[in-house]
Amino acid sequence: MNVHEYQAKELMAQFGVPVPKGGLAQTAEEAVDVARELSGDVFVVKAQIHAGGRGKGGGVKVCRTLEEVKHAAAAILGMQLVTHQTGPEGKKVLMVWVEEGTDIASELYAAVVLDRGAERLAVMASPSGGMDIEKVAEETPELIFSTRMEPGQPIWDFQCRQLLFGCGLNPAQVRQGTKLIQGLVKMAMAKDATLVEINPLAITGAGDLIALDGKINFDDSGLRRHPDIAELKDPTETDPLELEATELGLNYIRLDGNVGTMVNGAGLAMATMDVVNMAGAKPANFLDVGGGANEEMIGKGFEIILNDPHVEAILINIFGGILRCDVLAAGVVSAAKKIDLKVPLVVRLEGTNVAEGRKILEESGLAFEVAGSMSEAAAKVASVLGGQK
Repeated sequence: MNVHEYQAKELMAQFGVPVPKGGLAQTAEEAVDVARELSGDVFVVKAQIHAGGRGKGGGVKVCRTLEEVKHAAAAILGMQLVTHQTGPEGKKVLMVWVEEGTDIASELYAAVVLDRGAERLAVMASPSGGMDIEKVAEETPELIFSTRMEPGQPIWDFQCRQLLFGCGLNPAQVRQGTKLIQGLVKMAMAKDATLVEINPLAITGAGDLIALDGKINFDDSGLRRHPDIAELKDPTETDPLELEATELGLNYIRLDGNVGTMVNGAGLAMATMDVVNMAGAKPANFLDVGGGANEEMIGKGFEIILNDPHVEAILINIFGGILRCDVLAAGVVSAAKKIDLKVPLVVRLEGTNVAEGRKILEESGLAFEVAGSMSEAAAKVASVLGGQK
């Protein structure tokens, strides 16, 4: 789960990370009210969406008067902000964060990330903050310093010093940076975060460190342990079909193709995505109905797939175990008749009560193709979408 910048900063501040003072606004007038309460004569108005690159897209404005704050907020609020992380459709800005300006002398990068390969947290720092860290890693990897933590151990002072002296900080700044990094690590461990990132981490004209931006990703599987974090979820940042599926206890993920897929189990979902791509087609989504879905849940899940306007064909790939094939078939038939199915349907069923499931489909009057294997199913769905192999 992702959170907004303002939420990330509030969390970081709880763990001792210095951040600029600011406030949230949903109208231009509220933005002015927030700025009026801040100190200094420079303000920054920042769009709050779950995407990086907001400044390049026009979603960050530096203002020197309250009038400029009003105009900047009015221009940003309601805009369809397009960045390299939003896709071409962009995201609508519903709120802005207004914070006091910072006297920036230089910019660094700092992050704590879950290194899945090493099965432990890694901490990174770079003197090349304020720019795409992926580009820095690609073009000047020698400017990224990292250290891995031992499981169950904190990050030690000497590890922080190695990172920060590499960034060219003086001893006083290294002491500040050590506390800052240790705060980030404590937060990552306490809240089950998979990424805690500050970019840029500014050095002010007075020589102090302060986080000008913040990004945190949380492990969805850990949210049950952290209701305070789960409450931060912004439903406007989640696909409506994903929300609908979640409420039903189903897992739905939107992708960028045109084949809607229904599967049971994460492993089968991944395998199905692979074979569809190998066949020359492209999944538009996948709906994992799991093992405990009943006929009604299957039917509503099928409706969710059909409500995706990008779906031009559907592939059902079920290996019945706990979920019986006849239950799956009854749910699909019920939903298809209710919605008036108009896109091609390819079905591959195996497992518990497969004969009963196939009989329900055959007697339903629906037009569909039957496949005996995953690869055959993928080839058939690719074929109905234009003769791909």
